Amino acid sequence: MNNPPVICIGEMLFDRLSNELGQPLEQVKLWTDYPGGAPANTACGLVKLGIPTAFIGCIGEDAPGEQLVELLREIGVNITGVQRHSNAPTRIVYVVRDAAGDRSFAGFGDLDTTEFADTYLQAELLPEALFKTAKFLVLGTLELAYPESQQAILKAIQLAKKYQVKVFIDINWRPMFWQNPDSAIDLILKLVQNADFLKLTNEEAELLFNTIEPEAIAQLLQIQGVFVTAGEQGCAYYLAGNSGRLPAFSVSVADTTGAGDGFTAGILDQFCKLGLDAINDAIIAEDMVRFASAVGALTTTKPGAIAAEPTLTEVEIFLNNSKS
Repeated sequence: MNNPPVICIGEMLFDRLSNELGQPLEQVKLWTDYPGGAPANTACGLVKLGIPTAFIGCIGEDAPGEQLVELLREIGVNITGVQRHSNAPTRIVYVVRDAAGDRSFAGFGDLDTTEFADTYLQAELLPEALFKTAKFLVLGTLELAYPESQQAILKAIQLAKKYQVKVFIDINWRPMFWQNPDSAIDLILKLVQNADFLKLTNEEAELLFNTIEPEAIAQLLQIQGVFVTAGEQGCAYYLAGNSGRLPAFSVSVADTTGAGDGFTAGILDQFCKLGLDAINDAIIAEDMVRFASAVGALTTTKPGAIAAEPTLTEVEIFLNNSKS
């Protein structure tokens, strides 16, 4: 675990999920807390698939924070880059669900988005040693919303360039994390100039690039790979000149939380195990995306994100059964 090939940087938090379908926030009385945060989800997903991974983020020195750090330890994520904040609390996100179970973010309770520990990630405390041996740095865009964590993200990208670490950006657009969402787009577009690989949803692709075609986005940014996911409608991809579209796997959905992060973990698992040269082969590239899609699909079959993420054996069995 001293030399994990993947570093995930960003937020780790609790999703406080409503147990009462169709009820508005004010009327929900029963909630269940699930560990989450896209970069943390991806880090845990990778370790479950067998890829040593480090998580870098700032978590509160409170009871929820202790639970999250303990969970990372239990799963086996490298936590040498985890920072703790003595005053700012660990973030809790309220999530309500409609009658069909589809979720929507409903705020942060009584606190402002700027008050949580993850906004205080310190650039000068990033462990440079992790970057010396890493192959991939995974990040989202939420940390750009806060001055200190934004500097930490920019420092991480500097270190990635210094040590020739590939940068994988998952947009993860969440307007409610931003005090001024209108300012976000320019910051995000600047950040993606540093990407080697980009993952985004149909909606995010339209918002940022006015197209949902991965090849068009890849050519615009001059990058190796783009994945555009569309939930139950599947995924389109561009990898080193190979492009395609795969339908989603048909599964019984319990909770869509973390499905995209599962996909990210799946594709990085394939990059690590097969090597990046493999993306030049059209058939292998398609198989990589199919594997990632299977990880994402399986993540939806249980509540929560991290608890639902599959092991390598579960993914292999699922893929074998899907062929028959």
